[in-house]
Amino acid sequence: MYTSALASSLLILVSTTSALSLLPRTDSCPKVWSTVLPELQIAFAGCGRDAHGAIRAPFHDCINNGCDGSLILTDECSRAESAGLSDICGKLLSWTQKYNTSAADMIEFAAAVAISSCPLGPRVRALVGRKDSREAAPLNSIPGSRDSISSILDKFKAKGFSGDDVVALMGTHSVAVQVNDDPAQAGKSLDSTPSIYDLKFYQETLDGTAPYTLQSDRGLANNTETQKKWKEFADGDTSAWITAFTDAWNRFAVIGNDVGSLQDCSGIIPSGASERRLAKRLGSSAAARAFVRRLYDS
Repeated sequence: MYTSALASSLLILVSTTSALSLLPRTDSCPKVWSTVLPELQIAFAGCGRDAHGAIRAPFHDCINNGCDGSLILTDECSRAESAGLSDICGKLLSWTQKYNTSAADMIEFAAAVAISSCPLGPRVRALVGRKDSREAAPLNSIPGSRDSISSILDKFKAKGFSGDDVVALMGTHSVAVQVNDDPAQAGKSLDSTPSIYDLKFYQETLDGTAPYTLQSDRGLANNTETQKKWKEFADGDTSAWITAFTDAWNRFAVIGNDVGSLQDCSGIIPSGASERRLAKRLGSSAAARAFVRRLYDS
């Protein structure tokens, strides 16, 4: 039953991916990214503040003008709507300049490495070849934690993401600590295990037991459009969340880009603990290992 459920999820994911023409070039990943990787792994070891910031950065770069690097190439990172990102923005820009890569690619590649650096973090696609833009996105184009749920969902829908996609993406809050939403409670995490990519965030938000909960997360957990999917993840269906999250993230990370022109560097991103756990549950046969690899590479 477990294998069949995963197989069905994989088929859905592949179908969705194909329909959206997520077909990056299959030629080799540019060598520079293998040089970048070790430095990022050191920075994100332990799934601390830099890792949390790197995972958050793509949301602020992509939801407005698309994934174009403008977050760190313009004044966007210094705006109130990006409060708390200044340190990681500075580091992302420094790495961009040091390795002579595109800023947009550095933001997305760093996020992929950060996700895999957090215990139980799934492995997402790491595509490169995006074009940078030095044109700042309009002010207040990023969904805020105190916006209405309808406003938040509308901004995501404008980019092609459903309510279920938004719920899956909010799983990144499993490894998040709030600083600016309520400065008086700065440092409080959004679940009880802020350095582990687990599903406690969903359950603790729903139960009201998280150390701190954003107004937007509470709203999504109880909104008629999103509460069913939120409850599904709160019940601990890890395989369902991994499938939903990686599908949504992989599409989110290429907003505004010609995916067919991108190159795939996913192969150099370390496999997460969650992949090894799934492989163990499915068995140690070559076929089982290949299946899990396809699931994470999709």
